[in-house]
Amino acid sequence: MGYEAAVKQHSANLPVLSVADFKLVESIKREGVVVTSLEALSIPQTEKMFLAAQKLMPEVAKSVFAEEHEYVVHASSEQMMQHPEIFMWGLEKRLLNIVENYIGLPVAYHGAYFRRDLANSVERKSRLWHIDVEDRKILKIIVYLNDVDDNCGPFQYIPQSLTSTVARSLRYKHGYIQEKRLQNVLSPSLWKSCTGLAGTVVIAATSKIFHRGKIPVDQDRFTIFFDYTSRQPTYPFYCKSSLPWEDLLSLAAKVNLSEQQKQCVFWRPSL
Repeated sequence: MGYEAAVKQHSANLPVLSVADFKLVESIKREGVVVTSLEALSIPQTEKMFLAAQKLMPEVAKSVFAEEHEYVVHASSEQMMQHPEIFMWGLEKRLLNIVENYIGLPVAYHGAYFRRDLANSVERKSRLWHIDVEDRKILKIIVYLNDVDDNCGPFQYIPQSLTSTVARSLRYKHGYIQEKRLQNVLSPSLWKSCTGLAGTVVIAATSKIFHRGKIPVDQDRFTIFFDYTSRQPTYPFYCKSSLPWEDLLSLAAKVNLSEQQKQCVFWRPSL
């Protein structure tokens, strides 16, 4: 009841969107996922962000792991701080306004996660089917940095219209679901794969849909995930920033953040 009251109270304060952005938000609410492109979105500073990402790609080398079950390499906070354009793109005003209209409450920005998903046979964590539980509404904006076909680890999801039925069939509350178990309740023909060229953007309401990253077979997949929740998430413990607090303060000192951006980044006090 408290949540519903907060959403209702904040509705009068939601940013005004263009017709195109309003339709985008309505599609996310209806479908759970929208696939578009950086070119179609035309967000300011996109060219700088994408060029910085291309420079970072060769730096995120495939590491030699002590354990064989690793499946992803993340850019370090030091590497991300050398390319602040990537983190800052997720704070572009139009993006924040789109996210706020979807979530319905003031936005918390959890940062940018630059990841290289390795082409191996490891099937664990985000490669298994799951629904995110950090908040009632979560939005992830995923940018493909290389061409992603069905053999290069596309983002996969179960349509929002089917997710609740599947969850009831599986008696799902939280955690990860093996592929074979999902096949028992829903035909793979109904699973959706988000493929596309470099620059493809997947906007996903990950608390409303079953989803996973399909295992890459042919080559590694490079992506950036921009993550958002409300500032009163259901499970704040799981809501961690992509950058340490000290780096956030350093970045804010170098970049002229708007008041909106400051509130989205520093949405809770330092622990």
